[in-house]
Amino acid sequence: MRLHTTTWGSGDRTALLVHGLMADHRTWRRVGPAIAERGYRVIAVDLRGHGASGRASGAERYRPDDYADDIVESLPVGPELAVGHSLGALALVRAVERLKPARAVYSDPAWHLGAGPGGYRADLFVRGRTMTREQIRGFNPHWPDEDVDMEMASVRDWDERTAYALEEFRGADMWPSGAVVPSLVTLADPSLLVPPGAARMLADRGFVVRTVAGAGHTVHRDAFDGFMSALDGWI
Repeated sequence: MRLHTTTWGSGDRTALLVHGLMADHRTWRRVGPAIAERGYRVIAVDLRGHGASGRASGAERYRPDDYADDIVESLPVGPELAVGHSLGALALVRAVERLKPARAVYSDPAWHLGAGPGGYRADLFVRGRTMTREQIRGFNPHWPDEDVDMEMASVRDWDERTAYALEEFRGADMWPSGAVVPSLVTLADPSLLVPPGAARMLADRGFVVRTVAGAGHTVHRDAFDGFMSALDGWI
């Protein structure tokens, strides 16, 4: 599937941005221009089932490898930088050998979805479609009004089957065996997806791991300045 893309800047270097579940390219509204100001052409995708990209024929076509295949089909090979958040990080790590970026950044990656009562539940994400503006503001008190409005718009443009398709991966070991290219992992404070033991494991496997103080799961929106500071040396 060829994905819808949005571009900021026209620099000689290329950076790619891949969003997480329920989001789309709009989640990068501050990050895209900030990286473009550093001399990059920044390309952000809408994954299948999100934003302006197409929908799959069924939930069975919303698997991590489907997202990875779309990324390789839709984005230029050999960028200087590729960034993926959450589900986008799961897709990116499965595409990285074919995409061949010089450097990769994985932000609070969804490389393990917990099983059991406290684990991943698609219905909790689907409930987000009915959240009011006030409820979104309550969960994200530090977001500017534009981000709250954008969240509501992105969820309206989201196919909830993408959430249900991930249920079969609950409890699965999707941790990467190693860093294929120089790779940074930026984490929420604390990260519910990458607990301290997993962070140490990733460091042992060749990833640079940095926690962004005060950030929630959507690191680049919850703590924009901290996220950009964490990218020092990588962009």
